[in-house]
Amino acid sequence: MARTKVAVSLDEYTLQRLDRLVAEAVFPSRSQAIQVAVEEKLTRLEQDRLARECAKLDPAFEKALAEEGLSEDTAVWPEY
Repeated sequence: MARTKVAVSLDEYTLQRLDRLVAEAVFPSRSQAIQVAVEEKLTRLEQDRLARECAKLDPAFEKALAEEGLSEDTAVWPEY
């Protein structure tokens, strides 16, 4: 995948922490560390969004919808 350079401004404390991770070989470079951090944050936000949307569902309605017509169909299901 193509990469694009992006300028990022960080406060001194955050930069020191980032540099420490690079020095400890947790990441090969600042760039790699920032890329991983951004990807993880975006993934977490996407998962949080899914959780928020699921929380809006009415469990009783969803159950009724899932079971709609189920009782009629059980009579024609084959025995196993």
